[in-house]
Amino acid sequence: MNASASGENEGLLVRRIKNGTVIDHIDAGEALNVVKILGITGTTQEALSIATNVPSRNMGKKDIVKLSNRELSKEEVDRIALISPRATINIIRNFKVCEKKGVEIPTLIEGVVRCPNPGCISNTHEPIRTKFRVLPGGLHCCYCDWVINRDITGHII
Repeated sequence: MNASASGENEGLLVRRIKNGTVIDHIDAGEALNVVKILGITGTTQEALSIATNVPSRNMGKKDIVKLSNRELSKEEVDRIALISPRATINIIRNFKVCEKKGVEIPTLIEGVVRCPNPGCISNTHEPIRTKFRVLPGGLHCCYCDWVINRDITGHII
């Protein structure tokens, strides 16, 4: 019996990329939030591949995002850490992994998350970017002291 007839897969059926970034070890179910946090809307130029709920020895299940012809900035990598702290970033050049690094949870994030407090100055018409300190239990607004302690992805701008 061949692999497809037995229901077993030997690997992913997603094409290798020549140049770009592979975001691996994303917590299962978070790939679309990673894409959102990177500002990818489908109208941008990079080719995008997403695999969700892929079997993983270490994680049980994981998601993977591949971006062709784009390398992520440190700020973008730090944003990913907010929703998937075990993610790894692989920089691909000429079909080879040239760099592999983990994400680091930042101490401060700006312009990424909207404050849920309607009275916060960042929600007025003032030209102010949101600013949050990252705490072990969530995000702390630097302007109004509001704390987001769950569903951070629901507040991503």
